[in-house]
Amino acid sequence: MALPNTKLAAPAAGPPTARGGLADALDRHTTVGRLWRTENGKVRCVACGHRCLIAPGRRGICKVRFNRDGELRVPFGYVAGVACDPVEKKPFFHVLPGSDALTFGMLGCDFHCAYCQNWITSQALRDEEASTRLHATTPAQLIAAARRHGARLMVSSYNEPLITAEWAAAVFAEAQPAGLLCAFVSNGNATPEALDFLQPWLRAYKVDLKGFNDRRYRTLGGTLGHVTETIRMVHARGLWLEVVTLLVPGFNDDEAELREMTQFLASVSPDIPWHVTAFHPDYRMLDPRATTIADLIRAAEIGATAGLRYVYAGNLPGRVGEWENTRCPQCHRTLIRRHGFAVLENQLGAEGRCPGCGALVPGIWSYADHSPPTIQPAGSMGRRPRPVVL
Repeated sequence: MALPNTKLAAPAAGPPTARGGLADALDRHTTVGRLWRTENGKVRCVACGHRCLIAPGRRGICKVRFNRDGELRVPFGYVAGVACDPVEKKPFFHVLPGSDALTFGMLGCDFHCAYCQNWITSQALRDEEASTRLHATTPAQLIAAARRHGARLMVSSYNEPLITAEWAAAVFAEAQPAGLLCAFVSNGNATPEALDFLQPWLRAYKVDLKGFNDRRYRTLGGTLGHVTETIRMVHARGLWLEVVTLLVPGFNDDEAELREMTQFLASVSPDIPWHVTAFHPDYRMLDPRATTIADLIRAAEIGATAGLRYVYAGNLPGRVGEWENTRCPQCHRTLIRRHGFAVLENQLGAEGRCPGCGALVPGIWSYADHSPPTIQPAGSMGRRPRPVVL
């Protein structure tokens, strides 16, 4: 599959946007996109579920994909954030446990969640209070950084990676042959075109399922139907899928809504790991109280009752009992014991079989020729992200 030219665009004045100076800097780091078509004198972007029809000189909802002279220009050749993170932080619990992921992100998002914890990057083109810098880089530099830090995965995250899919594909196309497992951390507002474009390199995909109420989803900038369809599409394509729900009191913690949500996930596959994580007031959503231990455990129990075999409660390490651990669904033996991001014990081998009863636990337990990672000691959250210098 052809990839965008790695030569960066020449400096040029960008189309109108709320943050003109930042937009001008971003527009110098673009290339012609792959996920678009011409339609009635405009360009139809198909990177995310909004499918924006963009007139010449205008931008899509994400603010970073725009029509210049009848071509869709897309972000390329920079990062706004990069770190070496525990894979458990994504969170992926069934992908190379105990490994580190070289995680990179750009700017912009097709949603505008009021509680976004990455708003400095995701809302940089909408919010005057967001202040960030761009760092020009290449796929080779990111791969070299991953090797220096001993990372086993290359992950596109922090902002919404669907709207920067061409850059992710360019990085992944070099990272995969280098032995790195490639993954997305996404809001799930995908399209078949974007998934087909990424699939040659992508192995794992995490979806944020932000609730199960379409009206509330629209207040965040998305629609429930697009996200549930993405979950179906990702699973049908054979990508490893994990789903996370940030439990916000009064917003998405209604028992009936949680029951409907988890029944939907179980109908796609009972083997989808579902992470329910604790909210703390952040960004523009400061009124709801923080999620309690009891809230998390109640939601986790609803998920298990719905038929999900791998339910996890997160963000409150050491306080949610067995809900941090991976257990065999057949004999109930604890197979992976965790404390926050730290893996304290891992009894699963490369094939992912329970040593007690032989049951197969779905996931990606080995990749390339890497040896199993060293078991990590527990701290307040276990392993911490490490800054990366490119």
